[in-house]
Amino acid sequence: MDSEQTSSAAKRQVPAVARALAILRFLARSSEPVGVNPMARELDLVPSTCMHILRTLQDEGLVDFDSQTKRYTIGIGILPLARAALQRNSFSTLIQPQLSDLSTRFGVTSIATQLAEPNQMIVVALSQSTLPFRLQVDLGSRFPALISATGRLFAAFNVTDEAALRAGFDKLVWDHPPAFDTWLEEVREARTRGYSVDQGSYISGVTVVAVPVFGSSGRMVRSIVAIGISERLKDKEVPRLASAMQKVRDHIQDLQIETGS
Repeated sequence: MDSEQTSSAAKRQVPAVARALAILRFLARSSEPVGVNPMARELDLVPSTCMHILRTLQDEGLVDFDSQTKRYTIGIGILPLARAALQRNSFSTLIQPQLSDLSTRFGVTSIATQLAEPNQMIVVALSQSTLPFRLQVDLGSRFPALISATGRLFAAFNVTDEAALRAGFDKLVWDHPPAFDTWLEEVREARTRGYSVDQGSYISGVTVVAVPVFGSSGRMVRSIVAIGISERLKDKEVPRLASAMQKVRDHIQDLQIETGS
């Protein structure tokens, strides 16, 4: 049995944990409270099983229950866990002032993301633009690992199977979806130049620039992302912004080596 099969077998040994996590992620994505039956249908769970897990999560303060509407929402009990995780993430702490500097200098919303399972990027640090334009991004926000500029980097440095790329690509939601072959060419370009650009494909009128942050294995484990109005981020400005972001990445990695974090 190879390592991947061993990992899958280990996951199957704790189905209750997997179901509880699926429920928490589902509620975190939901913009409105959700009842047991719709949740169970969405997650392919037996309603009684879903109910038992929800009650346990409620007892722990991780979900809230409205007795009048009989619906559930994510609970504030999750906040101490999230805060503790971010405080222990040296990358988040070190990069925060650097993101603020990027936002001020270039008039962009700057974020740092970290790869999470299953194949998602999660926002671990954030600095909003000082301009009137604001993109609604929050700490803890998740998005598919293959989407936008970060997605091209993830494909360039972490995925070698083109069939897997195609399957993941087909599930993505864009304002202006690129053709798969065009996207693949942009993935190759991102690998060559070391950064990626999404000009209005993901969000109309918005340019997204991303640089990869690599782990010890050489795979991309985090990214630094800048988001701005396309009219302001002209072609000559994008390479200058990307260069500044790469310098931030290199500086943070040097600091982590120095501090042993």
